[in-house]
Amino acid sequence: MQGAIYPSLKDRTVLVTGGGSGIGEAIVRQFVGQGSRVGFIDIDVKASKQVLASLPAHASVHFEHADLRDIGALRRAVAGVREAFGPITILVNNAARDDRHAIEDVTPEYWDERIAVNLKHQFFSAQAVAPDMIQTGGGTIVNIGSAAGLTNIPFLPTYSASKAALHSLTQAARILLGAQGTSVFGVYAGPVDTDMTRGLAMPKTSPRDVAFAIIDGIEAGQEDIFPDPFAVDFGRRFQSSPKASERQIAAMVSGSAA
Repeated sequence: MQGAIYPSLKDRTVLVTGGGSGIGEAIVRQFVGQGSRVGFIDIDVKASKQVLASLPAHASVHFEHADLRDIGALRRAVAGVREAFGPITILVNNAARDDRHAIEDVTPEYWDERIAVNLKHQFFSAQAVAPDMIQTGGGTIVNIGSAAGLTNIPFLPTYSASKAALHSLTQAARILLGAQGTSVFGVYAGPVDTDMTRGLAMPKTSPRDVAFAIIDGIEAGQEDIFPDPFAVDFGRRFQSSPKASERQIAAMVSGSAA
């Protein structure tokens, strides 16, 4: 149920990457509402300070500034959250960069930046918190992917490719970290009303509703979370026939009926 309070999340230490805006900010707010201790990492200091200022005075929240393309900075930020709140038992890998470039306009530098933010940081943040989760008997890792990672959206080629790789990484982590008692969730969202989708003329779900659905999915033990109406419908089609889902996206992009 959206907006439910889960006692199991009270006093847990949560780390959210990209928590200064969009889905990440909504997730920070929802965990704060659950009574969790929340650390978040973001490159945008101004936006992050606005988030901090808008949260309740009693909230246990800690912000670390870092460019997630810099793995050393990421590790220092994780250590800062750990120093503030103790071992991290829930990690939400949310930070991502969008992609509006045609294939012919993608440079090697652009590609490397997108892969660093949309894929590389998720691996190394999980690596950084894994010892905490071993220490505490297990934890939770949530990778915020996309429906585009299951079927490529042609006008988002780099983003889609990075999210497909994140889906693969999520599957591996689920097996490798499951042995230590850590649960790994993949989130496959459709269009969400954030800066990333500005200008896209299609129905969008609010970040708040997506954050509700993610927490509900974690508590329900749903390894693959489809947190919005588009994603739910897409997920059913994908699980029934990946090829049919590919045709659905192709039809949407071309403007023809699905």
